[in-house]
Amino acid sequence: MPATTTPTTTYVLAAIIIIAIIVAVVALARRNRSASLRKRFGPEYERTVRTTGDRTAAERELEQREKRVKRMHIEELPPGAKSRYTEEWRTVQTRFVDEPKAALANADRLITNVMRDRGYPMNGGFKQSAADLSPDHPSVVQNYRAAHDIASRSERGEVSTEDLRQAMVHYRTLFDDLVE
Repeated sequence: MPATTTPTTTYVLAAIIIIAIIVAVVALARRNRSASLRKRFGPEYERTVRTTGDRTAAERELEQREKRVKRMHIEELPPGAKSRYTEEWRTVQTRFVDEPKAALANADRLITNVMRDRGYPMNGGFKQSAADLSPDHPSVVQNYRAAHDIASRSERGEVSTEDLRQAMVHYRTLFDDLVE
């Protein structure tokens, strides 16, 4: 005699299947979201996960950064500003030979000016500026953090000339990305 299913059993099985499909779709959406953010932010994704200690919180933070930056009016520099800033950068680099600490401070100010002229609000402090930079420049924001850290230690007299040179290299990478 074949086993028959009752309507209640059929409804329970259908509900279980529907729940399983919903769980699978949600899991797939989360995995795709994670992959998309990891691709977009590159090393900044991993740094944010390490900093927050939680992938979900890190992804939420990165999405909030993207939303914040989308509300800004970030623009390319006009050709005249590009050439003016490029010339200023050459002057800063030349000055490094004789006055490395002063040149580093000037490089930091120059980066701030370029960012401001591009449309980044520079009134929220360094951490906010780095966060604002990360959606559009994820591959060089770590250069900004490293250079700023060295510049801060330089003000306290805690760096070598090699550290100062490395900070200038970091600033140069960021400068090129912002100006190009």
